[in-house]
Amino acid sequence: MRRLAEKLNIKAASLYWHVRDKEHLLSLLADEICAAMLVPDSTLPWREQIEALGHENRRALRSHRDAARVLAQTLPLGPNRLRLMEVALTVLLKAGFSPRDAAYAGFLLNDYVTMFVVEETRFSAEDQAAKIEQIYTDWFASLSPEEFPTLRSLAGHLLADNADERFSFGMEVLLDGLEMKRKNRPE
Repeated sequence: MRRLAEKLNIKAASLYWHVRDKEHLLSLLADEICAAMLVPDSTLPWREQIEALGHENRRALRSHRDAARVLAQTLPLGPNRLRLMEVALTVLLKAGFSPRDAAYAGFLLNDYVTMFVVEETRFSAEDQAAKIEQIYTDWFASLSPEEFPTLRSLAGHLLADNADERFSFGMEVLLDGLEMKRKNRPE
């Protein structure tokens, strides 16, 4: 808080007049990050709405350094985060999910998107990412072919820079599972 006050060229006491503590500041920041997230067209089928929310969430989180970490560490107390939760849960309930399944699906989808972005932005600098990729390439190549034949054979897929494709794959798998759960729900 003191460093932030210094950067803002104010006294820390002035900052505390508006913000209780670091956690409060992070919650305000998280809510502001969510303000930029667009809500999908409510006339779309439920799957398309949830998929659009997932992609929009990822886009917004990637547009701010450490945004996914900030959201992962804070509670959704601000109006922008609550608005997005309301939209997602309403879509799931209208699709026919039970209240419990809608809540669990909301958690699952939020956790998937947030942690995907945490992982994909872990090595954000391009030069650092290239170094890390080379380290992993060398590491996979050093594995014993007798002991780890599968890891070695899949190394190209495991190292491929295809975050968009992997994200879409994960969303599809999650939505397929939710669709199966929704269809098999007892009336």
